[in-house]
Amino acid sequence: MNSGSTRGLGWFGIARLGLVQAALGAVVVLTTSTLNRVMVVELALPALLPGLLVALHYAVQATRPRMGFGSDVGGRRTPWIVGGVAVLALGGLGAALATAMMGTQREAGIALAVLSYALVGLGVSAGGTSLLVLLAKRVDEPRRASAAAVVWVMMIAGFAVTASLAGRWLDPYTPQRLVGVCAAVSAFALVLAMAAMWGLEGPALASAAAPAAATRPFRMALAEVWADPQARLFTLFVFLSMLAYSTQDLILEPYAGAVFGFTPGASTQLSGVQHGGTLAGMLLAALAGRRVAGHSLGSTRAWTTGGCLASALALFGLVASGLTAPAWPLRANVFLMGVANGAFSIAAVGSMMNLAGAGAGGREGVRMGLWGAAQALGFALGGLFGAAASDLARWLIGSLGPAYASVFFVEGLMFLASAALALKIAPQPAAAASTPARSRPGSELHLAVPKGAP
Repeated sequence: MNSGSTRGLGWFGIARLGLVQAALGAVVVLTTSTLNRVMVVELALPALLPGLLVALHYAVQATRPRMGFGSDVGGRRTPWIVGGVAVLALGGLGAALATAMMGTQREAGIALAVLSYALVGLGVSAGGTSLLVLLAKRVDEPRRASAAAVVWVMMIAGFAVTASLAGRWLDPYTPQRLVGVCAAVSAFALVLAMAAMWGLEGPALASAAAPAAATRPFRMALAEVWADPQARLFTLFVFLSMLAYSTQDLILEPYAGAVFGFTPGASTQLSGVQHGGTLAGMLLAALAGRRVAGHSLGSTRAWTTGGCLASALALFGLVASGLTAPAWPLRANVFLMGVANGAFSIAAVGSMMNLAGAGAGGREGVRMGLWGAAQALGFALGGLFGAAASDLARWLIGSLGPAYASVFFVEGLMFLASAALALKIAPQPAAAASTPARSRPGSELHLAVPKGAP
């Protein structure tokens, strides 16, 4: 199928959008991991500094609804996607320069870092939001979960390749080498995104007039979306599920070391086991909405709900592990948690794509931006909540195993609540998705529904 058509994107077009997502991830992973390590280890700065900078890049993503509204008004997504990657690349380069400056000009370096991480958040908001809208509008409903899986797996590949190559090029470490590597990655990400988007949206969509409703003020557009009960419900679901998803990020490895006696290398390998499970879960969730031999393999809502329930079950397993350590099969439990997390997250993205065109016409970008902002807020608070809750539990309970178990128990309850919310998402017959996007502006579907991710 021609990827430049006004009809559904073929797999080649979906893969091209995956390359853009990989470009976004390549720059983000440097700012959230590599520069984090340099600040703490090489520069001996408090870990709170990179933590606050990463939280800032999430907080700035509250602008996602406004970015989505801008693309709604213009009627095209490509300028916002490419422009977003350009701003992100500038922020990534600035963050590297700031980190290098901190070694000799600490105050100036920190000031530049604040500006640069804000640019990273703005770039992710503009590029990531419009990319998801374009994916939602141009991919037919039955293959949306599969398309989401392709795009997210390519993003993870971008993480892995960038981390591997950047780690190799950074040795032996010097500030100049750090800036050079980050500059090269940022430039390559921008070129890759521009090449991937070239002609993808198509001349017909490029010339299509934006719906009249999209020309109203942003506050009115946001109010209209928020007035939709299903949009509000899904916003709450995204926030709560992402809060639960990210709460264990900062405590799983310390838990494995403190309670199970894992060495730093072994706890890092445990994180790899979890990511491997997440990847497997994403690939499984790609089956959502598909039919084999005339039988449905489950809707995105069913996979979202089931993934949340399975995530809760895996977390309750971690509760048991805290009470029975070291006898509990921790690695197997963590792998299953990764599978459940991956399945629910991809199915949720598929559901998000289904709902993007529901309600008033010309509001796809605002809806996607609202949910992206909820995801970013959930991620920003999740890590802080997990770390603070584990410290409080250890102070109140004293024993490490039960203290961590209490935090995992709260996470499990949040996933159960997320599953209950997912069950309230109202499905729309798949036939609504079969009409070309051009012929039904703003009313593609009536289905209520992040790593990360960007």
